[in-house]
Amino acid sequence: MKALRRRLATLLGSPLTSHLLHAVITALRFTMRVTYIGDRVMPSFAERGEGFIGMFWHGRMLMLPFIYPGKRLNILISSHRDGEIIANVMNRFGFELVRGSSSKGGTAALREMVLLLKNGSDIGITPDGPKGPAEVVKGGVAQIARLSGKAVIPIAFSSSMKLRLRSWDRFFLPLPFSRLVFVVGDPLYCKREEDIEDFRVRIEKALSDATSRADAFFDK
Repeated sequence: MKALRRRLATLLGSPLTSHLLHAVITALRFTMRVTYIGDRVMPSFAERGEGFIGMFWHGRMLMLPFIYPGKRLNILISSHRDGEIIANVMNRFGFELVRGSSSKGGTAALREMVLLLKNGSDIGITPDGPKGPAEVVKGGVAQIARLSGKAVIPIAFSSSMKLRLRSWDRFFLPLPFSRLVFVVGDPLYCKREEDIEDFRVRIEKALSDATSRADAFFDK
């Protein structure tokens, strides 16, 4: 059984698999009608050459490559074996990678991200990854924002037809030919003398609000 799992992991992490996944995700996007809410938030940062931290729930990362307007996005991907699949697909979309997580490689990854932000690059983070709990922001994103002085931007998407997988993050899979909405919330900055836990809670609420707003779009 262990040998089978290793072979399966090798197959899923192969260049061919990442190429196929990239093609499938791209084809899915082009079957969908898309609405953007807050569509000027990220482009305004790109126009100023100001780095930002884009955050989105782990279960809602699938369509995020299609909303990024800049040229220098670095995605934080865990060093966990499952992270290899995501890493390879993100590479196909032209994104750079920062490897690490809250439990493995976290300190080095944090330093790298702060340096990238100060040099004008953008960072993408799933603040509840890589293992959850789902839709609970961990403290790392707040620390990165405070140390770098950069904004945190909440990003969410939803669709009119979807499947929710039985994974820990209830991965959101939009169905072909459905309507898709992206919601980008207002940028958040760590206030002077703000308690880091208060800032973390503020970040979590902002991302939850963006996600709820995206889901509610199809309740009209």
